[in-house]
Amino acid sequence: MSILDEARKVIQAEAAAVAALAGRLDSSFEKAVQMILASSGRVVVSGMGKSGLVGQKIASTMASTGTPAFFLHPAEGIHGDLGMIMTGDVVIGISNSGETEELLRILPVIKRLGANLIAMSGNPASNLARSSDVFLDVSVAEEACPLGLAPTSSTTATLAMGDALAVALLVERGFKAEDFAIFHPGGALGKKLLLRVEDLMHGGDSIPLVQEEMLMKEALFVITSKGLGITGVTDAQGKLTGVITDGDLRRCLERGEDILHSTAGSLMHRNPKRILRRELAAAALQLMERHSITTLFAFEDEQSQAPCGVIHLHDILKAGIA
Repeated sequence: MSILDEARKVIQAEAAAVAALAGRLDSSFEKAVQMILASSGRVVVSGMGKSGLVGQKIASTMASTGTPAFFLHPAEGIHGDLGMIMTGDVVIGISNSGETEELLRILPVIKRLGANLIAMSGNPASNLARSSDVFLDVSVAEEACPLGLAPTSSTTATLAMGDALAVALLVERGFKAEDFAIFHPGGALGKKLLLRVEDLMHGGDSIPLVQEEMLMKEALFVITSKGLGITGVTDAQGKLTGVITDGDLRRCLERGEDILHSTAGSLMHRNPKRILRRELAAAALQLMERHSITTLFAFEDEQSQAPCGVIHLHDILKAGIA
């Protein structure tokens, strides 16, 4: 068997394990979700070895999606860290066999503290499963490892079950992108979720604006001096009625038009795209990409007719959003 055939076999085995897991979801999963939602404490995830590594990811995903959670190493737990568990917490114990010694040793303390226990295991007859308040079956038909020894399909199934729990909790809590942003303030993701148009737009005297009756020989100075390659065109009441870009002017020149003695109103594009100042900058980027434009005029609200700012594609790129 070739290297690629071996790789495909692994992926197919793990995909089959996850698909089978979806078919086994039942009322126990709903009970687990409701138990966590009703809890006055945190979710404490625990497991040894590969199960522990998967547990760390599950705890991290929950914590970033509105469910307070952390990982407790069971070996560290029996040497003092069980003090992290409080009455009202929900413990998720992960063990494919359900007989991991370190995990079983902390179960009596979990019960004594009054915490609920959700077991994720591939063995419904195990001590872990029998001790739990809710059992989630993550058993697999086979490991992707040809020796049947290295946790592969089983860890993938467990991770998928953890993601399913986290997302179900997210939906039930009504968790939104704005909430997600609070927990992800750093890096490109944080910028994408936190920065709004008003944080990046040019306002006040930096907004390139001319009136409809202004001659283009004067409007050209506005386009050049503001450095955005565009000017908005307004009527006598300050309502934005159109835009003129430097690209528009080049095309007029190519057609031999006398732009210097034309008015801005005669050359402008009417009904320009607009965005509200409180919209996410990422939404502005999507709008620009959808309409193949590089600049948007921003407004205070839906009823506003006079722009309060202008945002350019370069402003968004410099902020590291794209």
